[in-house]
Amino acid sequence: MKEIATIGLDLAKQVFQVHGADAQGATVFNRKLRRGEVRPFFEKLPRCVVAMEACASSHYWAREISALGHEVKILPAQYVKPFVMRGKTDAADAIAITEAMKRPDIRSVPVKTAVQQAATMTLRTRTFFVRQRANAVNALRGYMAEFGLVADRGVAHFGKLVAALSDRGDTHIPPAARLMLDEILAEIENLSGRIQRIDDRIAAHAKRDEDIRRLTAIPGVGTLTASTIQAQVPDPGCFKSARHFSAWLGLTPKQNSSGERQRSGSISRMGNAELRSLLYIGAMGVLTAARRWGTGSGWLRRLMNRRPLRVVAVALANKIARVVWALMTKGGSYHAPAELVEN
Repeated sequence: MKEIATIGLDLAKQVFQVHGADAQGATVFNRKLRRGEVRPFFEKLPRCVVAMEACASSHYWAREISALGHEVKILPAQYVKPFVMRGKTDAADAIAITEAMKRPDIRSVPVKTAVQQAATMTLRTRTFFVRQRANAVNALRGYMAEFGLVADRGVAHFGKLVAALSDRGDTHIPPAARLMLDEILAEIENLSGRIQRIDDRIAAHAKRDEDIRRLTAIPGVGTLTASTIQAQVPDPGCFKSARHFSAWLGLTPKQNSSGERQRSGSISRMGNAELRSLLYIGAMGVLTAARRWGTGSGWLRRLMNRRPLRVVAVALANKIARVVWALMTKGGSYHAPAELVEN
């Protein structure tokens, strides 16, 4: 058998596909493995480069295989797809992974540790509960509107619905409907308690973490945003510059250029949607404060005078992302610009 240089591993729940190639790229084998056969298979192989697509279990298998002495690369799935030759099969996917890993311009995803994955799970669990609570609140609002009980949208006005529901003397709501509304309200209170417990854990961790404390000094970056950045961006040094980082977040314009004609559209919205959303919300908070109490930033004042609010928010989120990258890669603490200090 030829000496194996690279392996493309197509991950799955039970049946895995492995494609091995030699140094010249010729196929050595392309076979299936059951889940229990994966680790013994790589234990017998000489050291080589193993590549796989980024997915839910890729970081676990990357840690397992790298512990056996192999070099592991996790490739973004959207960069692997163009190398699929014909039909969509596991064998074709494994070959595509092998081909994509040879491209020097395709950046691999940093392998996360178990601790980093646990931090990501904490944040995603919070997002899951927040989404469930929003669904329950919307259901409660819709059902109560059928009986003429209406309140303005938003969590701030949710208390009015609760107050209306607690009025037991209201005969407009039948007992059966009131029982179901009480069940939904109890579920909302249960979810709120879970979210609060997770927020307390995040806040306690933020007080002990120096990096999070440095990031929260940036206007528009709160504890939740800083914790998400730390969990979702374990290696900020893999980005060449601050612009590469903001482009990865999808906060830079899409390009549709040809020849000497340069066209820039709306933001690309690529990359991490959750982190991009948090930065945008933080920027909106800064703009709300600036419209109410003013701002010492001349750049922000000029931008607010000539552009719509949401466009300014995206530009500010882009700027915040660049500051975050600078602090994470170069160290130090955030200092307000001179024009802000003078005012």
